Amino acid sequence: MTTTINLPVFSEPMPRYYVRETFFRPQELAREHSALPASLYNDLQLVLKRSGSENLFIPIRSMQYQAVVEGAEIIFVDSQGGYAHQDGEGGRLIRVAWRPAPAAERESLTDPVPCEIVYYFPGLKEIQWRLMSEFPPVLVQILQRQREKSVRAGERRVLPLRRDP
Repeated sequence: MTTTINLPVFSEPMPRYYVRETFFRPQELAREHSALPASLYNDLQLVLKRSGSENLFIPIRSMQYQAVVEGAEIIFVDSQGGYAHQDGEGGRLIRVAWRPAPAAERESLTDPVPCEIVYYFPGLKEIQWRLMSEFPPVLVQILQRQREKSVRAGERRVLPLRRDP
């Protein structure tokens, strides 16, 4: 199964731009039930909503991985390898996918979100552990930059204080 989407690339301080990417979904090797911490899920939803797009590309530089965030799924590809060709189209191979359950099933914003972790290659358990530790700080950085940018974008005025005689 292939997916081709135009991804907005979040890359500060450079302006946002779009990249057309094709992703191949290899045959599933394993699946496990897990949960995403509430803070991670909430940050993912906030970054996606603020992007103004249906999907968002986020580089995880410390791992040389790339995340593609969509409403129903987050896919991860290895930026150093895993490229395939099929029917004259080239694209990256999805390594791991997170499929969170709909958030409406949570009773509180602080509850973890049930999630299926889908593995498409063997031996990716360690990569999954690293994703859970190295992806959240990337999202926090993005959110911090977005906050700073919105503060800078607002109009500021300094008015002299008049003293009544």
